[in-house]
Formats: sequence, structure tokens, C-alpha cells
Amino acid sequence: MKVVLIGVGQAGGKLTQRLAEFDQEMGFGAVKGALAVNTAEADLRNLDIETQLVGQDRVNGHGVGGDNELGAEVMQADAIEVMDALDGKITAEAEAIFVVAGLGGGTGSGGAPVLAKELQRVYSVPVYGLGILPGRGEGAMYQANAGRSLKTLVREADSTLLVDNDAWHDSGESVEEAFASINQNIAQRVGLLFASGENIDGVAESVVDSSEIINTLREGGIACLGYASALGGDTAEDNINAVTTITRNALLTGTSLPDATTADSALLIVAGKPDLIPRKGVEKARKWVEDETGSLQVRGGDFPLESDRLAALVLLGGVERSRRVDEFMERAKEARERQQQDEVDHVEQFQNDELDDLF
Repeated sequence: MKVVLIGVGQAGGKLTQRLAEFDQEMGFGAVKGALAVNTAEADLRNLDIETQLVGQDRVNGHGVGGDNELGAEVMQADAIEVMDALDGKITAEAEAIFVVAGLGGGTGSGGAPVLAKELQRVYSVPVYGLGILPGRGEGAMYQANAGRSLKTLVREADSTLLVDNDAWHDSGESVEEAFASINQNIAQRVGLLFASGENIDGVAESVVDSSEIINTLREGGIACLGYASALGGDTAEDNINAVTTITRNALLTGTSLPDATTADSALLIVAGKPDLIPRKGVEKARKWVEDETGSLQVRGGDFPLESDRLAALVLLGGVERSRRVDEFMERAKEARERQQQDEVDHVEQFQNDELDDLF
């Protein structure tokens, strides 16, 4: 699947660069263009991909300070500059555009939905969101920002692939280690999804191509991605149980949105050496995904990859009714209420009639 990536905000820019690097390192050729957009000039200096600074007249290159309403206003005002920066990147070769953003920050959460809407207006290819949800331990501002941003991005994008910050990193890591680990894991998993169907090493028996991904995401709403891998056996027959096991692990313990298993549509991709991928195992695993998700639209196929391991990718479309999404939206609502109460308390501290005003 040939894609163009647009990273919005600090987290979006870093992840976009890592996705482009992974694609280049693996030789997939799926990422056809990448651009990072931000209101903070310092964050753009550390990136090797092309960049675009926005909001210079409003924040002078210093960022929006977590204010996602200001982030949205800035993106709206400078949308023409961003579209000009994309000129030549989104060619007829591109099959989809991904707007990549951390949904907790100001620029990413505010700017990503605005940019998705503008891209929908101009381009005929699907425009998807790749959104990163803040973890439970991140502050109230990030939770509230992400709740508002997610509702808007889901409305404006054709589908929004979500990654929960609590999903793809090891416990005990520092904040910086966790973010680096998350970016690496997202790049590996989403990068493999982009590359599927690009015919990298050999010919798959049952080809997965970009149309399968697009059809899985066609339901709109929220999507998530599961991943698991294991060492393969010496023959395809040896790997029947391995394929079903990694598929179960990918869906039950390895998704980007934990506990999201009920879906409107699904796509199972089994990656590995073509002669070691068992057709019987893939079909058995596909049928299991169908039963587990409750979806009658479960596609499946192979992704030829020169590796000693077998990997299963499970893309789920239409998971917005999952328990995890409900829990997050409730958390975001509570965070927003706390913010509003803090604002009221702050004002009341200065309403003391016993003290004279300065002027």
C-alpha cells in the first residue's frame, strides 16, 4: 500500500520520521512521501524529513502550549501553506494519506482533524488518521485534549487507526524509553501493514494488496491493529498451529487498542517465507478471527517476507463500540470536568473582598 504520511505536532512528527525510516530500512518502498507540521520550531529542527512551520504569526515558533483550540485555529489559518508543502508528494501513485498525531498535545490534537478535513476536500484517495492516545498516567490536559480530538478526527477522516500509549511498551520503562519503544513498535507493525501486497520477497499464494486494507477500513470510525510473531518450523505443515497461535495472540494480547475484539470488519495477514506459510493454518486462523470478532467480513492472505519468524497482523475496522474506547472517553470526560473545576477554583481564589485591588 503506497502512502503519504503527514505528522502533526511533536509526537506526530517523530512517529512519521520513524515510519519513513523503517520503510526505507526494510526496502519496502511503501512510504512515498513524508512531511512534519508543527507550531514549535525547535521540534522540527530534530527531524530529518521535510518540515513545515505553522502559526508563526500567532505563537512565533514556540508552540501552542497544549491549547488544542489554538492548534486548530492555527492549522485552519495556515492550511494553504501546508497544502503547498505537500505539492508533488501526493501523486497518482499514492493510494492513501495518513495524518499522524499524538492526540494529547495541542498542535497534534487540534491540527490533525482540521488537516484531515482539508485533505478530504482536495484529494480523492482515502484520508486516514493514525492517532496516539495518552496513557492512563499522563495528565488531565492530555486526556481531555485527546477526547475532544478523537471525536473530531473520527468524523473528518475515512477511518482512524488508534494506538493506546499503554499498549505497545514494556512496564518499568522510563517515559523517554517508553515513547521510543512505542514509536519503534508502531513503525514495525504499521510499516508491515503498509508494505503488505507490495510483493517484496516472492509471490504470495493468496495475495494481500492495498484494496484489502482499504475495504477493511471502509466501515469508517475507529480501527486498531494487532501483532504477534514466533519462530517458524521447517515446513508449512509444521507451522499450522504456530499460525493459529500467533493470530490468537495478536488479537487477544497484542492489539494497539487492548480489549478491542468486536469489529465490523477484519483483515488477517500472515507474514513469512512463502513456502513456510500453511494455507490450512491461515484459513483456520481466519475462521477463528471471524468467530472472535463477530464479523462476517474477515479477509485473509499472505505477505512474503524473508524471515525466520512468522508474524500475524490483524487489522480491525469499526471497533468504536469496544470497552477500551468507552473507558477512554469516560476518562477524557472526567479530565475535562476536572479542568473546568480547577479554572473555577482559580478564579474564586481572587474574589476576596477583604483585599484591595492593585489599581
